[in-house]
Amino acid sequence: MAGMIPREFIDELINRTDIVELIDSKVPLKKAGKNYQACCPFHNEKSPSFTVSRDKQFYHCFGCGAHGNAVSFLMEYERLDFVDCIEELASMNGMDVPREETHQTPVQLQQQQKAIAQRKTDYELMGKISRFYQQQLKSGDNSHVAIEYLKNRGLTGETAKRFGIGYISDNWDGMMNQFAKNNELTQQLINLGMAIQGDKNRPYDRFRGRIMFPIHDKRGRVIGFGGRVIENGTPKYLNSPETRIYHKGQELYGLHEAKKACKNLTRLVVVEGYMDVVALAQHGVDYAVASLGTSTTEEQLNTLFRTVKEVICCYDGDRAGRDAAWRAMQNALPLMRDSFSLKFVFVPDGEDPDSLIREKGQAYFENMLDNAKPLSQFLFDQLMSDVDMSSLEGRSTLIEMFQPYLTKLPDSILKDSIINELANNFGTASEQLLTKLTQKQNQLGTAPKAKKIENKVTPVRLAIALLIEHPHIVIVIDNINILQHLNLPGVQLLNDLMRLCKNAPNIKTAQILEQYRDTTEGKQLSKLMCWQHNVEVEAAEAVFEDSIEKLCDQFLQLKTEELLQKARLNQINADEKQELQMLLNNL
Repeated sequence: MAGMIPREFIDELINRTDIVELIDSKVPLKKAGKNYQACCPFHNEKSPSFTVSRDKQFYHCFGCGAHGNAVSFLMEYERLDFVDCIEELASMNGMDVPREETHQTPVQLQQQQKAIAQRKTDYELMGKISRFYQQQLKSGDNSHVAIEYLKNRGLTGETAKRFGIGYISDNWDGMMNQFAKNNELTQQLINLGMAIQGDKNRPYDRFRGRIMFPIHDKRGRVIGFGGRVIENGTPKYLNSPETRIYHKGQELYGLHEAKKACKNLTRLVVVEGYMDVVALAQHGVDYAVASLGTSTTEEQLNTLFRTVKEVICCYDGDRAGRDAAWRAMQNALPLMRDSFSLKFVFVPDGEDPDSLIREKGQAYFENMLDNAKPLSQFLFDQLMSDVDMSSLEGRSTLIEMFQPYLTKLPDSILKDSIINELANNFGTASEQLLTKLTQKQNQLGTAPKAKKIENKVTPVRLAIALLIEHPHIVIVIDNINILQHLNLPGVQLLNDLMRLCKNAPNIKTAQILEQYRDTTEGKQLSKLMCWQHNVEVEAAEAVFEDSIEKLCDQFLQLKTEELLQKARLNQINADEKQELQMLLNNL
């Protein structure tokens, strides 16, 4: 969608959102003094260490370190990207998200507004169609056939309702009769892939005689469908085509339902079909998704790793399933980080996840997932199967075959481990690799010391911490440029914050943090928000003013030392001598 979301709108949205009400609607909070507490939704714990402050509009977990404002919470909790999060918050507050109109002609602006309105009606129409299909499953023509089919597949009415499963009869215009009320709606249904333009300009239903599986986006809106034929017919599965709201390479069937079923997902299993996802959920494995008839794309994998750290690809054991796994592995290589885990498991020949879990049960299936093959082992096994490992030539060829895959992998312990494995078992050990790993261990070993230094109380840290917590205290400083010539770590950020608070007298803590989202300074500010400086609210102004005075004194001392050094070297001019004398008189 064209146009940036204006900063003023984001600030107003944060101002209207009460973080306590927002979080309490997702995670029940209990009053604890002036703040609120709960067990952290981002990691497992028995006693509450998750604190929410209404005054600061900020949350912080003393256990895992999670922290942020209302936007941060919704992004992490619902696994939304920034734009989707802003749209979701706006919807909660009954607001429409505006877009900046810079560099747009009146025609472009009109086209943009028309596109926004069109997408809104698209989502509404697809939602109505989904509800229509669900109603048809209950009481439509020959619905007993569909119900009997689902029962035979072991699905309960509760599972069908959870996934919004529906049905459409074999009539050519069952859906069109309900929704194609005029030419405009008819064309919209064609554009959304729900109807096909037939001969003699007579559109007809794309989906007929099928069990219908609605596909939801990250925000839970219906964007497409998959239809499974009930009786003999081809194709067995029919999917929505690409449309203006549905791009199959970017979506995952069942992800919305998995996130609703478990707010603390730790892993996701990728399967090939709609019925696999639904059957697994029916039997307790409610963290499965399907890649919508495509090999798992880089965009889909990116979405998966933004949601969980462990992804397991579960495919059929035939050649097609192994080819799909190989393509998924190649797409995943550029995304792999040390905290991510991609694994592979193949069901026995003649089985699929649906049939396997119905026959063997949840415990058997999850045990199979627990023993899935890691990416590195899968890569080694596949490449080693193509060469003669008993010969020097074969082992040399293996090392060469690894090169393009290693190139795709970002620098990581995983990449180093693969190189080490190759060097130790199929070539000559690499001293360069060992040096690199040693450096990594040394860096890990010094981290606690860095944290200790980071918590040291300095006038700059204390002034910044107080200012972001109580932005109004900037009023005690008459000249906000008083520190502009002081060259010390953190002073530039303090100067920027003082200008920001001075120019926006009503700015709130959460709004300040939002302005620094995804910046180095933003990370520093978030850490300071979690810092226990033990300065009471009543003393904030005085302590802030005292910190600024200390920095001014520090500036005068540094300037005096600089001029004295010039005087010792006989490099001082008349004006500087006069300035030095004034400084010495004031010390």
